[in-house]
Amino acid sequence: MRVTIVIDSTVDARPAVRERCTVVPLPVRFGDKEYIDGVTIDRKTFYEMLVESDTLPTTSQPTPDAFADAFRKAVDSGNEVVVLTLSSKLSGTCQSANIAAMDFPGKVYVVDTGTVAIGSGILAERAVELAQQGLDAKTIAGILTAERDKIRVVAMLDTLEYLKKGGRISKTVAFAGELLAIKPVVSVQDGEIVMLGKARGSKQANNLLVKEIENAGGVDFSKPVLLGYTGLSDLLLKKYIADSAALWEENGSEPDSVLIGSVIGTHAGPGAVAAAFFSKN
Repeated sequence: MRVTIVIDSTVDARPAVRERCTVVPLPVRFGDKEYIDGVTIDRKTFYEMLVESDTLPTTSQPTPDAFADAFRKAVDSGNEVVVLTLSSKLSGTCQSANIAAMDFPGKVYVVDTGTVAIGSGILAERAVELAQQGLDAKTIAGILTAERDKIRVVAMLDTLEYLKKGGRISKTVAFAGELLAIKPVVSVQDGEIVMLGKARGSKQANNLLVKEIENAGGVDFSKPVLLGYTGLSDLLLKKYIADSAALWEENGSEPDSVLIGSVIGTHAGPGAVAAAFFSKN
């Protein structure tokens, strides 16, 4: 029996991976206007609007019916389903998927990735790999659940402005941080976004990113690795890749990269650089 991989639109995977998945989009709202992520608003347009907007956009989870429609199409075609969502601690999306899955007992298996964006993206890539090997949905879900704890996501933010807009830090802290060229470095731990440290300038921030990857025991290149960036330019990502070239020598080439979507992009703002990988530990 074939397995359909379903993901929500916050899962930032390589295009070749997304093409093999069914995507359930999240709504994105700018003021009083609502868009459908990846359907009525693309990522470039999202960042153009983010930069121009005085207030942050908001997102909400898809309805159970949106997931049920995707499940029904797959099951009616004779397929089983594995669903991957962003962390349940960051969104109600996983809950919506679980509610919808109740109508398809033994056919649909929901996996809370426990992470977000490119972290969820590399788990989706693993799901596609396992499905191509001919494993059934229950087995795939079990493997993904076991492997998700090894996923590490680290990111450097270029600005504190969007954390200020979102009420995550005070205006005073944001102003002082901008004066000192503070670059926060964040991670996803236990399903939540946490601050790892603050560096003065991009060079120190890049060094901190490298250090965090080393603290994780290094990169397991036998599994997917993915880099990501936010905004309208990937120049800062290219700088990070050049500054951290030694990390990727074992792999023989630099990892693929993608433009990160709305959920993380809203709070990180433009200019963020991120890496997602499975740790060796």
